[in-house]
Amino acid sequence: MEKPLILIVCTANSARSQMAEGLMRDIRGDQFEVASAGTVATSVRPQAIEAMAEIGIDISHHRSKAIDEFLGRPIRYLITVCDNARDNCPYVPGAQTTLHWPFPDPGAEEFGRVRDLIRAKIEGTPLDV
Repeated sequence: MEKPLILIVCTANSARSQMAEGLMRDIRGDQFEVASAGTVATSVRPQAIEAMAEIGIDISHHRSKAIDEFLGRPIRYLITVCDNARDNCPYVPGAQTTLHWPFPDPGAEEFGRVRDLIRAKIEGTPLDV
């Protein structure tokens, strides 16, 4: 049986959404398929990869994806992690539930702090399958 999809969206799919994807997969991957995308695709920031490696989660294989790759797929949860993504993706066909979890854009020294904020939000939010 296919797991329901959680799609985490940020503007460039380079940091916040990538870290959230890795954390969500680590915490809830037994219940959900987890992916991330951006309103545009760019590249995964090395600082995001390093921040996740610090806690034993490898996202070095992740690639930046545009939300267009997921259009037409059923999405159980569409989670935007920045205001720009929320404002530019107010409606995505196939999304059952839309959540907005705004996190600050991490600077070079803030990646670990933003990662920890994301982890706390994921762990503290009940999601129905």
